[in-house]
Order: sequence, then C-alpha cells, then structure tokens
Amino acid sequence: MPRIFDRNIFIMMLSVMAGFIIITYFVADIVHNSQIQQLNTEHTSEIETIEKNNIHFTSSFLESSVLLDSAREDRAFGNYHFDLAQLFYTSALSEFNETKMDAYKENCISNCTNALPKYFNANQNFLLAATFFDNTKQYTNFSSYVTLLTMYVNLSNSGARLVLLRYNATMYLSLIAEKIIYENNGVILDNATDLLDLFNETMTAYSNELSTYEDFQDEIDEYDIEGFSTIREIS
Repeated sequence: MPRIFDRNIFIMMLSVMAGFIIITYFVADIVHNSQIQQLNTEHTSEIETIEKNNIHFTSSFLESSVLLDSAREDRAFGNYHFDLAQLFYTSALSEFNETKMDAYKENCISNCTNALPKYFNANQNFLLAATFFDNTKQYTNFSSYVTLLTMYVNLSNSGARLVLLRYNATMYLSLIAEKIIYENNGVILDNATDLLDLFNETMTAYSNELSTYEDFQDEIDEYDIEGFSTIREIS
C-alpha cells in the first residue's frame, strides 16, 4: 500500500511539474512575442520618423535653394542695370553736347529705377533663404550636413547685406545724376559733394562685403561631403 501511495504521489508531482513547465513555456513565449512586437513597433516608428525627416529635409533644402537662386537672379539683373547706369553717368559727365548729356542723364536715372526693385527683391529672398536653410537643420542629425547648412545661412545673410548696400548706392547714383547740369558750355555737378561721399563710402562697403560673400561661396564649393544628396534614402 505505501508503495502504491508513493507511486501516485510521484506521478502527481510529475504531472504538476510538467504542467508548470508547460505553463512557464507559454508565459515565456507570450512575453517573448510581446517584446518582439514592441521592438517591431519601435523600429517601424523609428523608420517612419527617418523617412519623414528625409522628406522634410529634401523639401526644405530645395525650397531654400530656389529662394537663393531667385535672389541671385534678381541681383544679376540689378547689377546689369546698375552697370548701365554708371556707364551713362560717366558718359553724361564727359559730354559737351547738352542734348546728348540730357539723354545720358535720363538713361542713368532710368536704369537706376529699374535696378532698385531687383535689389529689393534679392534682399528679401536672401533673407528668406537664410531662414529656410537654418530651419532645415532640424531635419538632420548629421553634423556635416548641419555645417553645410550653416555655410548657406552665412552666404544668404551676406548676400542680403550685399544687395542692400548696392540698393543704397543705386539711390545715391540716381540722386547724383539729377545734379548733373549743363553750364557755360560744360557739364558740372551742382551741389553733389555730400552725395558723392555717401556713394563712395557705400561702394567701399559693398566691395568689402562682396569679398566676404565670395569667400562664403568658395567655402561651400570646397566643402566636400562624400555621397551628399538632398534626397537621403535608407539603404
């Protein structure tokens, strides 16, 4: 009788242990699957975040670049009219015929008028480009990209200062041209000393800023990021 009892107890204990092992296995499996699911969820979320940042980075960088290109284009048109204005101004001062002098004078003023809105638009777009390039930094954590974006911010801010100086110089040149008069068979500038000083000071400041602007442009051209692309795909 005791042997039968011991055997029954042994069988019962084996059954309990087997049940415990099975239950433990299922619980462990559930926990493991739960952990895997959580990791998959986190991984999927991380990938989605990276993809969204890629899209935002590309979009923001392209918008910034378009603004910068627009600013450069307006600056180029402004420079075209400003150079013509200076040419007509010089021609007016050296002319001995009053009629031709008046024509050169008017052409100078007309080109100054055409240059001013181009410089104004360029200034606004340079400032917007600087803001957009700076905002683009939030969509990348690559230090080399952030450095490049900072270079573009510096270039855009310098460009804004550059065209503002040329805008002021254009206004001074137009005012100086209005002072050109024909008197005693010759051309003179009537009461334009102060304006000439302002014009020359502004052009000096422009030359200094132009050097800074070109340095920033060279810095960008020489900055090498292997495989850099505005579109960053997950490989």
